[in-house]
Amino acid sequence: MRIAIVGVGNMGEAVLAGLVKAGHEVLAGVRRPERGAELSERYDVVHGSAAEIVDGADVVVLGVKPYDIVSLIDSLPLASGQLIVSLAAGIGTAQIEAAAPEGVGVVRVMPNTPAMIGEGMSIISPGASATDEQVAVATELMRAVGETVTVPERQLDAATAVSGSGPAYVFYIAESLVEAGVHLGLPRAVATRLVEQTLAGASLLLKSSDEHPAVLREQVTSPGGTTAAALAVFEEDGLRSTFLKATRANRDRSREIAAEG
Repeated sequence: MRIAIVGVGNMGEAVLAGLVKAGHEVLAGVRRPERGAELSERYDVVHGSAAEIVDGADVVVLGVKPYDIVSLIDSLPLASGQLIVSLAAGIGTAQIEAAAPEGVGVVRVMPNTPAMIGEGMSIISPGASATDEQVAVATELMRAVGETVTVPERQLDAATAVSGSGPAYVFYIAESLVEAGVHLGLPRAVATRLVEQTLAGASLLLKSSDEHPAVLREQVTSPGGTTAAALAVFEEDGLRSTFLKATRANRDRSREIAAEG
């Protein structure tokens, strides 16, 4: 299977690396020759302009900014039978299908940055034009960089607010915990190491356990103890409602991008 990736930024490169590791034939579409040379040296892939690599590809992965999607599709030599996999937030499959030639299948995918280490979570939403076989192809490709879940497109903005942007929330929490440790008197290197392993271990425990997150939290929380004191502050300051407001803002921004596009 020949896969063309147009737009090889952080996420596009993460997908490219996973696909190369899985043994797929991957071509990189770049604007700057020096970026193409860098990718070729790093992953041993062929690079060229977007139009050059898309011609004859089975799958076209679009890793460009949402505002560039429609104009980019207009410029590509797409043909019936090809599959577009869009990684762009906000731009719906109907918009992409309207810009693409007839017979081109469209699937939206929202990955996240842990795909860079093969631990991504990719949300897959098929367009009306995508066949079951094409959806299966998109799913197989994204499993090269982590796990996948398929949802109706009407749920994709909500899923993006939780998973697509989720790593940023985790890094924000990590940053805040490190700073808290420093303010409590810990050396920054020690605070950073404590936070890194605590988040990594807690995540692995959550993933491997059949228990609800609330049960795992309760296992750490002795009545009247130190953890209970900290959690009481989170509740008092409305941390749960802040997450709700933040994810709603994320979802609404995705809808705004779609309207602007």
